[in-house]
Amino acid sequence: MEDIGVFARETNVLVFDQYGTIVDMQQGLTDAVGDFLKEKGWDDEPHRFVTWWRRTHFENSMIDALCDRGHTPYRQIGHRAVSFVMDRCGITYTQDEVRWLVSEIEKLKPFPDVLKGLQDLRDAGFKLAILSNGDRDMLEAAGPYIGFEFDHVISVQEAGYFKPHWKTYATAAEIIGEDRSSCLFVANHAFDCIGAKSYGMRTAFIDRRKRPFGETPHQPDLISADFAEMTATLIKGMK
Repeated sequence: MEDIGVFARETNVLVFDQYGTIVDMQQGLTDAVGDFLKEKGWDDEPHRFVTWWRRTHFENSMIDALCDRGHTPYRQIGHRAVSFVMDRCGITYTQDEVRWLVSEIEKLKPFPDVLKGLQDLRDAGFKLAILSNGDRDMLEAAGPYIGFEFDHVISVQEAGYFKPHWKTYATAAEIIGEDRSSCLFVANHAFDCIGAKSYGMRTAFIDRRKRPFGETPHQPDLISADFAEMTATLIKGMK
């Protein structure tokens, strides 16, 4: 693993995944769907529904990128995923209910350690950006719920592919105005770190779930338990 001091000093901007890295998607959506599922008579655990929803969404977005026949909006992928999971669960529903469930993604709150970490990084002189699979309008709507003003909030719509397609990271670097070598990409997901690293960015893996990163030639440059640990490591490395 590269010396932390070297890449901390050579990093000008941190680029963050939003869903699951900045905001707590699993817990936030689990809280949102609990009463709805109870009213529908579904007596399994809400977090299972959310896990199926997220896995289905991820699979469909990867299929969309690999087919390379034009970018499908994140919201539309979400509608398909939620509908599929409710069909799987035997839940009757309306399209208004599907739209409501997907809209809850826009209201997700950041993990408790995120805002302080972001402010400490800004105070240390780093530029801070978001690169998300979410649609432009969804990211704009989410801003007030996160409560932090990033230097750039970039949707993969600008590239026309979902992450981890290399064009998403290339487009972000171009919009930010930094060379890939000056960007540190931060994510809670191995696939996202792998995509950014394979493109040429340094990466930081936030290992909140205490899971192995896996065998890949594209290992992260930094593994941290949370934002507090990552921030402290980077700032110490600058000294």
